[in-house]
Amino acid sequence: MSETDTDIATLSFEQAMKELEGVVSQLERGEVALDQSIRLYERGAKLKEHCARLLKDAEERVEKITLGADGAPTGTTPVEGL
Repeated sequence: MSETDTDIATLSFEQAMKELEGVVSQLERGEVALDQSIRLYERGAKLKEHCARLLKDAEERVEKITLGADGAPTGTTPVEGL
């Protein structure tokens, strides 16, 4: 794992998304040199993968609250499809 990968792995979802938005903005403006654009694109791809992994992990932890006939919570059940 490179230093860049380690750096990304420590980011929260919100931090990674904010950085990814910055990368996309820089690339869209087209004001960076080709070499820098390639590095930005590669970092953006890694940030996207990190965000997707964090979302998947969170999705797997989410539980659905089950309600009884009276509308009161009776427990939890795993999210469908897991």
